[in-house]
Amino acid sequence: MFAATQMSTEPDLDPGQFSKIVDIFEYAFKNYADMPAFSCLSHTISYAELDEHSARFANWLRESSGLKPGDRIAIQLPNLLQFPVAVVAAARAGLVMVNTNPLYTAREMKHQFRDSGVKGVVILENFCDKLESIIKETDIECVVVTQLADMLPQPKRLLMNLAVKYLKRMVPSWSIAGAVNWSDALSSSPARQPAPDSGTDVAIVLYTGGTTGLAKGAMLTHSNLVHNMMQLREVSKPLIRDGSDIIVAPLPLYHTYAFMFHCLAAVYAGNHSVLIPNPRDLDGLLKTLKSLPRINGFVGINTLFLAMSRHKDIGQIDFSQMRFTGAGGMALTISVAEEWQRVTGCQVYEGYGLTECSPVVSVNPHHKVKIGTVGPPVPGTEVKTVDDDGKDLGLNEKGELWVRGPQVMKGYWLNESATADSITEDGWFKTGDFAMIDEEGFIKIVDRKKDLIIVSGFNVYPSEVEEVVNSHPGVAESAAIGVPSEKSGEGIKLFVVRRDNVLTIADVTAHCRENLTAYKVPKEIVFVDDLPKSNVGKILRREIREQELKQH
Repeated sequence: MFAATQMSTEPDLDPGQFSKIVDIFEYAFKNYADMPAFSCLSHTISYAELDEHSARFANWLRESSGLKPGDRIAIQLPNLLQFPVAVVAAARAGLVMVNTNPLYTAREMKHQFRDSGVKGVVILENFCDKLESIIKETDIECVVVTQLADMLPQPKRLLMNLAVKYLKRMVPSWSIAGAVNWSDALSSSPARQPAPDSGTDVAIVLYTGGTTGLAKGAMLTHSNLVHNMMQLREVSKPLIRDGSDIIVAPLPLYHTYAFMFHCLAAVYAGNHSVLIPNPRDLDGLLKTLKSLPRINGFVGINTLFLAMSRHKDIGQIDFSQMRFTGAGGMALTISVAEEWQRVTGCQVYEGYGLTECSPVVSVNPHHKVKIGTVGPPVPGTEVKTVDDDGKDLGLNEKGELWVRGPQVMKGYWLNESATADSITEDGWFKTGDFAMIDEEGFIKIVDRKKDLIIVSGFNVYPSEVEEVVNSHPGVAESAAIGVPSEKSGEGIKLFVVRRDNVLTIADVTAHCRENLTAYKVPKEIVFVDDLPKSNVGKILRREIREQELKQH
């Protein structure tokens, strides 16, 4: 087992100074009132404005919503200014947040709302038709509806909202009795009141990706989040300047990684987060980057780094003042990390985390980055690898990664059996990921346990195959899965997205044979136009595998 160093006791890194996440927000309002807090759609709000808007909404939630402290409220929004306002207001009203993917289908919404027992929801009007179809099957009593430009000044607000609704026709018709307009809710008094006792230590319920059946809700306590924010701050502090840095936020705030970084850590540091509503619109993203006075930080994932690096206009962006790029959410490939550094001149600091760990477990330190690893555990965190029987393995041995620390969740919402399966009696969380830990404590994630392919009794890790394949200059990205084989139990099938049509299957096979042991060489290779991905850009091997199994 490798044990990380203990939590720093520097005064500003003491988690004990905050008992709830609302204390973090109040700290920021006191220390950074005149500083810019968040920008979106070319409009910026200061910390003082975030304070006032959230105080108004919090008072409305207390007095007019029908919700009581401890009730769950879903926030189903893309990266808009409304998101941080809703987060701070919910915390001030003593509510438990349930971040919800705005692109969920009605079926997925119903599962999450019913499972978490949400009684209120803040939702973008574009998705209200889905909510209408399932709301009677939930406990939702309070619906606050916002339009895309509701936080912008007039007349831009009116013009943009009309364009979205009537010119672009992005808002399906809907009807929900008693729904309240966002602007009406924010017309309440801005009087500040102490946050009431919610009756629970749970601050937020975040749902896992659900790649193995229905998603489960991870209960993250105030203590979990405060400790993890301090852990993240300690490793990132040498790269971030308090009260001045501009950090680009293309990852969705409902995702645990972006939520921790932009809604907590960056707020505590008085940073300015630039919210990107749709990072898939690369032209729009680069246009936003061009408009910024400077870029000091960028938080993204492998697929976004790759797409941006190869955009025709990337050379027009000034990255000269960018000190860090944070990577998480999915594995960072060596070739993409190197290409991003060539294009931007900025090192990528890859980390590792899980929703159940608030989410940060490890980060590559600024003074020593080992590309291909996710760094050592953050302060106050222990990690170890174990075999199938739960017995500790030595350094540089592949095994399931277990984590213990103050950021490990309380458990899964209303799911004691899943909690017992995931957390040992002495507090170790079983990540389900295979990893190796080296002599310096750096962690290398080998693969997801469930993605393991067994060929004639030999273990094959898809990420290793993909790393080799992706290093070929003619390959854009790839995915390897196991498919049934009468001869070897499982065979490896590889799906490849080409950079151009010159690449052949023979080229890929030859490249694999040069770099992989024979049993790791894919027996079947197919070219595809694209690969299915989650809304945060992860390649969904599960979805590919399910389609293949149906054909078999």
